Amino acid sequence: MSAPTADRRGTGVFSPTRAQITQRTLRTDAWWKSPLLTDLGFAAFVIYATVRAFQQDHFFVPAYHYLTPFYSPCISTGCGEASGFWPQILPNVWWLPYAAASLPFLLLFRLTCYYYRGAYYRSVWQSPTACAVAEPRAKYTGETKFPLIVQNTHRYFFYIAGIISVINTYDAIEAFHSPSGFGFGLGNIVLIVNVVMLWVYTLSCHSCRHVVGGRLKHFSKHPVRYWLWGQVSKLNTRHKLYAWITLGTLMLTDFYVMLVASGTITDLRFIG
Repeated sequence: MSAPTADRRGTGVFSPTRAQITQRTLRTDAWWKSPLLTDLGFAAFVIYATVRAFQQDHFFVPAYHYLTPFYSPCISTGCGEASGFWPQILPNVWWLPYAAASLPFLLLFRLTCYYYRGAYYRSVWQSPTACAVAEPRAKYTGETKFPLIVQNTHRYFFYIAGIISVINTYDAIEAFHSPSGFGFGLGNIVLIVNVVMLWVYTLSCHSCRHVVGGRLKHFSKHPVRYWLWGQVSKLNTRHKLYAWITLGTLMLTDFYVMLVASGTITDLRFIG
């Protein structure tokens, strides 16, 4: 390794206390697989969600009131029946998603999520990519400067995500509909599973854990909040799992609604 420059001396991977080796790491295992799979998973969701959000077609099944979560609440003038009781206030232009009122907040909630932050810090920014693998930069300021300091707003996006989860729940309930009244089909199962997992992911959030049990000096004086804190803590241990599952259920739900709305498949009906 060449000698560090003056402005880098004593910092990060250029510290004089680091072993002077030319290799980035001496690990012999496939340490790069985990960040690679993470990148591929993120890329798949981002590409699919972006295409679907701007496609502005095949997002609603009028007969059964199936509405994809990528278009809820639908407040564009192009929404038609899908808007429900929401006002159609957004212009119908190709560069503006029909659900522009919710998608930015959901994106920010995910981007600032404690798990996702750790995942893309390692896989995208390589800070660090893996244990005993040097970072490709000399300095690391953490989340103390712009733009990463914005990550500390996660707690506020949590509240908005909770409201949007309520809206998605309403959509799932509204979907128990058929031309003759009450109806139940495979699409209802897909929508319900998605909503349940969204709630599990949202409630397992670190911010939710702090909301229900944070800033308390004596749990014994707050038995209800202590019980809630315990339940959220149990969910929190699997927050990473729920984070990935919900990416999958969101895409699956949207894909199913798209197939039915486009006439590619027929919804399997059990009632109605």
